[in-house]
Amino acid sequence: MSETIRRDYITIGDLSGKQREYAVEALFEMEGKKKYALLRNEEEMLLMQVKEEDGAQVLVGLEDPEEAESILSAYQIAVEASPAEK
Repeated sequence: MSETIRRDYITIGDLSGKQREYAVEALFEMEGKKKYALLRNEEEMLLMQVKEEDGAQVLVGLEDPEEAESILSAYQIAVEASPAEK
């Protein structure tokens, strides 16, 4: 039996105006405060913070690579401690 994995996709524009589509791999919260989105396409993976602005959710890039690495490490530990059921 073949199982289809459904993903949500979003389109993000970079500073030069180029549009790219990303699959939303995960949405998660850290320390009960900040929310993050883990996005992936064929070329790269992005970790972005989800912020509320004027009643809408906005994705904001992380400036500090050490902060991003720390968040990804904590996320990986959480996933390994509680893997999704198949």
